[in-house]
Amino acid sequence: MTLAELLPSIGCSTEPVLEEGLWPDGTHLSGSDLVIGGVPATRLAAQFGTPCQVLDEATVCNRAKAFVAALPEAEVVFAGKSLPCPEVYRWMASVGLSLDVSSAGELALARAAGFPAGRIVMHGNVKTGEDLKAALEYGVSRIVADSFDEIAQLGALARHGQEVMIRVTPGVDAHTHAAVSTGVEDQKFGFSLASGAALEAVLRVVEQPSLRLAGLHCHIGSQVRHVASYEETVRRMVGLIASCGVRIEQLDLGGGFCAPYLPGESSFDLFGFAQRVRGTLSYECALHRVPVPRILIEPGRSIVANAGVTLYRVCAVKRGVRTFVAVDGGMSDNPRPALYGAKYAVRLVGRGGKLRPVTVVGRHCEAGDVLAENVLLPADVHAGDLLAVPVTGAYHHALASNYNQVGRPPVVAVRDGLARPIVRRETEEDLLRRYV
Repeated sequence: MTLAELLPSIGCSTEPVLEEGLWPDGTHLSGSDLVIGGVPATRLAAQFGTPCQVLDEATVCNRAKAFVAALPEAEVVFAGKSLPCPEVYRWMASVGLSLDVSSAGELALARAAGFPAGRIVMHGNVKTGEDLKAALEYGVSRIVADSFDEIAQLGALARHGQEVMIRVTPGVDAHTHAAVSTGVEDQKFGFSLASGAALEAVLRVVEQPSLRLAGLHCHIGSQVRHVASYEETVRRMVGLIASCGVRIEQLDLGGGFCAPYLPGESSFDLFGFAQRVRGTLSYECALHRVPVPRILIEPGRSIVANAGVTLYRVCAVKRGVRTFVAVDGGMSDNPRPALYGAKYAVRLVGRGGKLRPVTVVGRHCEAGDVLAENVLLPADVHAGDLLAVPVTGAYHHALASNYNQVGRPPVVAVRDGLARPIVRRETEEDLLRRYV
């Protein structure tokens, strides 16, 4: 019997305890209210409406600094796609991180933030001519090549000396969901190491007079929990470095470091990662007699996921075989459950009561618009109640849509008792502006 099944049978009530490791740093309960960044959730919902994505600035900055402290010799590159927002990019710049972008649109946000071009990396498995031209015009420091066609196009467009990295598919299984596993063979990212395509890509870049080979890039997936997967990646990548015949100055190991989404899930072992990857790199480079390249890593989710909380208002409750609690958001602000079965915890804000398992669903015209199944909420949950969902800082704003022509929610930054919108709520006027 699961906990969700057991608690209703014994009539257990909610306790004033937050799930450990899921909420932004310093989040606490004040009575029955949830306080994020010094601001009560009930006040945030009243001031900014719901749905509302709340982002704790101190948590974001502290977790970014933790990566710099763990690997001071490395270049820490924030994965901009995880939370594309000029203000967040400014936070990253202020604590010394670099930034990766994967389109002209993400680059436009970086430019709006004044992010230094010399600390921007552009990658992505498909970069259009417009993407490449935007990167070259702004002076992006490194472009990660992902296909032979792209190498040829970039060679024709670039001025002399544009630094390029080759994205390699190392053939490492990160033991994560198939939809976010990017290091194995037979998928769309990178040049295969096993087939020899990666080495061929290195040679083609070297042959282009307008390009300069800066290093190698790889990314094995998302929500990676095992440091051993990165150790194996280092071994394979150093083997490729030894075969290149030219010096490889930089080795980008990508990101994918896991974040806890449910109670009991552990955070990524950043200290262990730093120690073991550093040791493996030194050993393998000595074994193959090649210079040790500078490491780059690309954390995104592990910096912003647990800094975010989404607030929803209950609109309706239907009790039958299951109890469905319908809220004023859904898959337009969080498509992750529908995309790859992501699971979330949910808390009712403002009061307690005997717990019962419910299914929290969205407002959209899809049976798959389910935000969380078998979560415990007070048995008398009703329309008007306020729900809080933690771990919504990564890929929620980025993946949000206008399905059913529902406006995307605001992103509200909180810190030291102050709240301010860094992305405003989308209005019907915004939606109509694109129609001709």
